[in-house]
Amino acid sequence: MALQLRPNCEYCDKDLPPHSPDARICSFECTFCAVCATEKLDNVCPNCGGGFVPRPIRPAHEWRPGISVEKHPASTKRVHLKYDLEDIAAHSKRIMDIPPEQR
Repeated sequence: MALQLRPNCEYCDKDLPPHSPDARICSFECTFCAVCATEKLDNVCPNCGGGFVPRPIRPAHEWRPGISVEKHPASTKRVHLKYDLEDIAAHSKRIMDIPPEQR
């Protein structure tokens, strides 16, 4: 099963196309831009509390049959946070000093 490759930052709604090196994801594929992940969220996913890593780039070229962004396109469904900004800030502050691997 391939990653969803969500099309936008869930915080600021910035476009994050499948080839964007700016996309960050958590283990649940929550997607944010690098600026929001580090500066607004302090490397704390507001949904699950996990940390972020750069989202992999899906190959544009079909190097192996059926394996490419053309054959497995990115999602077009935009996702937005369900929490308000005050709740997100409190959530991040509460656990930001705990390393992601210990959350």
